[in-house]
Amino acid sequence: MTTQQKKSAQRQGFKTGEYIVYPAHGVGQIVTIEEQEVAGHKLELFVIDFQKDKMRLKVPVAKATSIGMRKLSETDYVDRALKVVQGRARVKRTMWSRRAQEYDAKINSGDLISISEVVRDLYRADNQPEQSYSERQLYEAALDRMAREIAAVNRMSETEAVRLIETNLNKGPRRGAKADNEEGEKEEAA
Repeated sequence: MTTQQKKSAQRQGFKTGEYIVYPAHGVGQIVTIEEQEVAGHKLELFVIDFQKDKMRLKVPVAKATSIGMRKLSETDYVDRALKVVQGRARVKRTMWSRRAQEYDAKINSGDLISISEVVRDLYRADNQPEQSYSERQLYEAALDRMAREIAAVNRMSETEAVRLIETNLNKGPRRGAKADNEEGEKEEAA
């Protein structure tokens, strides 16, 4: 390895082999840092693999932090996210299309707490009414993102991470139509 290669093995605090969170795609692993010539300029790129999605992304090293790429959350932040899912669902009384956009934005923010709020708000216990298809899709996307990061941080399988999240969801207040309705009224008054 030349000194140039050693120097490029760690950039912006990120290094090869490290797991990171990319806002729009979740947890990925930096497999290498390569140099490419684009329009006559040499450009250093992080090559990031998202194994579950069978996807490889190349991100310019200089832009990594400005686009929101970050290290995995610390364990205390993961614990805070798990506490969030134990809370009471906060569902605004706006049109579904507006709420769906807000949920989608939270999921793609890359912030674990925002993602856990979506999981909390869209979770349905077995004794609750069925979700619509789009609610279910957003819930699954948020749960998947949250589980992938928790699995990477706690060095556990994604299945174990999902179980951990669901255990915490079930510690929350019993959610039913009446509870959701009361919460909506409180939020309207606030």
